[in-house]
Amino acid sequence: MRVLAIDQGTSGTKAVVVEDGVVVASAEESVRPAYLSDGRVEQDPAALLASVLDAGRRAVAGTDGRLDAVALANQGETVLAWDPDSGEPLTTAIVWQDGRAESVCADLAEHRERVAAATGLVLDPYFSAPKMAWIRRHLTRDGVVTTTDSWLLHALTGELVTDVTTASRSLVLDLDAADWSPELLGVFGLADERLPRLVACDEVVGTTSAFGGGDVPVVGLLVDQQAALLAQDCRAAGETKCTYGTGAFLLTSTGTVPTRSTAGLTTSVASRLRGETAYCLDGQVYTAASAVRWLVGLGVIGGSHDVDSVAVDDDSVLFVPALAGLAAPWWRSDATASLHGMTLSTDRGAVVAAVLRGIAATVVDLLDVVSGDLGSPVLRLRVDGGLTRSTFLMQAQADLAQVPIDIYPSPDATALGAAAAAAIGLDPSQSVGDVVGGWDPVATYEPRWSADRAAEHLGRWRAAVRRDLGVDA
Repeated sequence: MRVLAIDQGTSGTKAVVVEDGVVVASAEESVRPAYLSDGRVEQDPAALLASVLDAGRRAVAGTDGRLDAVALANQGETVLAWDPDSGEPLTTAIVWQDGRAESVCADLAEHRERVAAATGLVLDPYFSAPKMAWIRRHLTRDGVVTTTDSWLLHALTGELVTDVTTASRSLVLDLDAADWSPELLGVFGLADERLPRLVACDEVVGTTSAFGGGDVPVVGLLVDQQAALLAQDCRAAGETKCTYGTGAFLLTSTGTVPTRSTAGLTTSVASRLRGETAYCLDGQVYTAASAVRWLVGLGVIGGSHDVDSVAVDDDSVLFVPALAGLAAPWWRSDATASLHGMTLSTDRGAVVAAVLRGIAATVVDLLDVVSGDLGSPVLRLRVDGGLTRSTFLMQAQADLAQVPIDIYPSPDATALGAAAAAAIGLDPSQSVGDVVGGWDPVATYEPRWSADRAAEHLGRWRAAVRRDLGVDA
């Protein structure tokens, strides 16, 4: 079976042609979010669609052109308004990192507990519905307002759909029923909206001829992080992965039970495959690769490839990576980044090391909360994403987390997860385990720091976070 799997992300679109689980061709197109004042982050919808079409067509051009399906993974909580008749966008795409919907969340603060109980999420501008409500309040009442996957799928198939994993990131999906909540839609002022039809991850939603070779089924739809969770075969309760992309995203499977966090993580639908709905706990670090790009923009390093050659083994400087606020477990969209412990002798190597360790320390905070929610520690961490190429970051992650770090053998985990969902949808004879099981890490990082040294560093780092947030110890 040959699947064109497209990973439409925040900073780029990757298209891979997957044949029987093996990548046989790939192409990538960059996309550039606009980071504006007051925490606004936007993308040009036309550029997103062009990146999907161009990357997909270039990947297919590297083969004989035969396709059995097209799959799509999407960036999750990015939204726009658009005309369902013409398909034309009516607004820019407001990116998941965008903070302008904080005013919507503040207005709805009295509903915070009810929203959390129903959705498994936190009332925060990170998620879709506050940004959708902001668009309706401030930009336009015309057309439909959806996440970007619905718009892209409409461009490919003419259908108005979204998959249940993406919808579970909205704040208007009832988590237990895995269906739109009329009550919550009313809370956000979205009760009269024309909503996308909810579909399973392995459901054929239509056909497309956008990539040549005639009409082929479109199947294999997931939000990006859940796609990576599937690719890494994290299906048993407690199995955990972290993807290091624009941000860092840690997900832990809870099986078919939608476990609510007691300490600030969120709960989402991990997948709906073969008629079964699986769930996961998840936590977010808003800036990972984007923090490295920030260093590049400042001239501290020449490019992301420089981090390992510049970083030095000096942990005297601490970095709080709140360049776009802090997500779980703090949920402080107003937080800002900071460097602590600098002196006249501090050089750029110490600053780069502090940024990388700051990312790793934030992931450790998420692991600690996961362990508390599950009642047992996470014993290994599976990882993927572009920043896993940094040996310094991966060693820092092992040192601070005090667990082995297993590197996924492909840079295309998200696309491979979407391709796996497509294969499951098209071939009833294959189980989920047949499609995603049996991979071996390309490398494993074991802790080199002692537990005492890790605890001492994390203690200083957490104290810095508390000082920045004005939180008592």
